[in-house]
Amino acid sequence: MNPTGKSMAMLRVHAGGVTLAVRAQPGAKKTAITGVYSEGVTAQLKIAVHAPPLEGRANQALIAFLAETFSVPKSAVELVSGELSRSKVFLLRGVSLATAQAVLARAGS
Repeated sequence: MNPTGKSMAMLRVHAGGVTLAVRAQPGAKKTAITGVYSEGVTAQLKIAVHAPPLEGRANQALIAFLAETFSVPKSAVELVSGELSRSKVFLLRGVSLATAQAVLARAGS
């Protein structure tokens, strides 16, 4: 499923940028966007993560992946909630809603 259209509910405007709801799948063969988990207001971007869920490695891998995907420094990506959960929320500082939507639309095609 493409992360486009009604699935963009995973993005929310925040004072410093946008927040992105993510559903992590650690231990994958490679780190990549794999689709959308759930729908509507509970939608989350599903990301397979190569790193294992040990000692924060998967979280760090997600931060690096999101920074690269949205063309921002790693310091602009903050894990807001879900440190020990598969469901996470990241703050992407300096990223507008329109930019985030365009990036996810490209990633889904």
